Amino acid sequence: MNILDKIIARKKEEVAEAKSKISVQQLQDTEFYGRETFSLKKTLKSKSGIIAEFKRKSPSKGIINDSKTPLEVVSEYEKFGASAVSILTDNDFFGGSFDDVLSVRNHINIPILRKDFMIDEYQFYEAKSIGADVILLIAACLSPAQVSEFTDLAHSLNLEVLLEIHTEDELKHINEKIDFVGINNRNLKDFKVDLQHSVDLKNQLPKGIFSIAESGIYSEEDFKFLKEKGFDGFLMGEYFMRGNKFSEFVSNVAM
Repeated sequence: MNILDKIIARKKEEVAEAKSKISVQQLQDTEFYGRETFSLKKTLKSKSGIIAEFKRKSPSKGIINDSKTPLEVVSEYEKFGASAVSILTDNDFFGGSFDDVLSVRNHINIPILRKDFMIDEYQFYEAKSIGADVILLIAACLSPAQVSEFTDLAHSLNLEVLLEIHTEDELKHINEKIDFVGINNRNLKDFKVDLQHSVDLKNQLPKGIFSIAESGIYSEEDFKFLKEKGFDGFLMGEYFMRGNKFSEFVSNVAM
């Protein structure tokens, strides 16, 4: 069993437990459920194009940064032009929680991507209830039919959808309703990073769709390479969480 299989198996247990404790109706009665969402489609064009991530740890890297609060980090991201912030809500493998989103929602005015492993309709109501604006669908753990169904559900809740792919075979998960296609530079099964693989895959995307380069961007050179290859956005977390200044990075890569 690879790490992705382990995560999904644990996620099924988490969702079942959450459903037994809090109903969808209770989620719909929460403070943020009825709020007007922010659109990443708009901010991706008007700001830096960077979806900057708050992430404490990962299965491949261990502890990355567990000393900073979500608000400290995402406030800097917004101040210096992030198009959106991504916040991990998986606890067991990434050290995240719903509180990480809830603690910043009233303090920033850019979209929040709930980054998690979405395998059940219930999680979309959770995302809406904590104030997320965008959700991530990972092709590696969903069927094309599930991607289509989950996209419809997300849109009914005014949530935008980022579909993550890594292989050529996963291109079939793309449908005309998807808002963004993210290409993960890191293989979720063995964690190897290959930027050129992502570029080759991007060249096979449907014309006109927003493309996001995800993960494994460790330098200004990596960013510029992917930018020159035509990616519309960039999801970056570890680089900034390890202490590299977001403000300096944005200033140096401005083109």
